Amino acid sequence: MDLNTNRAISALIITLNEEIHMRELLTDLQFVDEVIVVDSFSTDGTKSISSEFANVKFIEHRFENYTSQRNFAISQAKNDWILFLDADERLTPELKAEILQTVQLEKPDNAYLFYRKFMFKQEVLHFSGWQTDRIFRLFNKHYAKYTTERLVHEKLDVDGSIGLLKHKLIHFSYSDYKSYKMKMSQYGKLKALEKFNKKVKPVLGFNVLHPTYNFLYNYLIRLGILDGVKGIVICYLNAYSIYIRYKKLDELWQNAAISKT
Repeated sequence: MDLNTNRAISALIITLNEEIHMRELLTDLQFVDEVIVVDSFSTDGTKSISSEFANVKFIEHRFENYTSQRNFAISQAKNDWILFLDADERLTPELKAEILQTVQLEKPDNAYLFYRKFMFKQEVLHFSGWQTDRIFRLFNKHYAKYTTERLVHEKLDVDGSIGLLKHKLIHFSYSDYKSYKMKMSQYGKLKALEKFNKKVKPVLGFNVLHPTYNFLYNYLIRLGILDGVKGIVICYLNAYSIYIRYKKLDELWQNAAISKT
């Protein structure tokens, strides 16, 4: 059976209070056959903005973790080819054309990695550990799914060949200090829960050593120092996420011990 015969694309987005991004993002996705927004019951204008677009199917679904939300979104797609985007990501015209050309290949790969260009507000962040950032964004759903072992920083398991697109995805991840810090805190807490579920216990001193190492590695070895103040901010907040991970992991084990007494 040839599972590459359906070359139409379903674009998927999972959201929570993303009104600042939705109109620009959905306008960007008029070139695909279907757009599905899986929303975690936003309280802003995410739903109303999405309803303005005829090709958008808006689904409200309770959020448990990023992996389960992504796999649910895939289950709602009618097409074989999935373009999975975050609300803060943008496609250039060149990348759109490359995506359309790729799925029409006689023998496309089963999944494709995209390089991403990290935007600090409206400026490009050139270093700070992000210069080699790449991520799966286009794949055939019959050959790929997100592993349930991870709750955050999801891992796509691909059965078969993997390709790499040459044009970069634009990633507007950092809009302001407060929101990015909240995002890093959330990532840290989900990572702690992931480790707790795997019975990983905190190691004495790692709550200081690991974040410190992460900051110094990204700031010095990965050249965050060349990004100026932007580099300091990003390297600090990424290290902060690791600090929160250990803090939350310690709390989870303490609560578990109390519940047994």
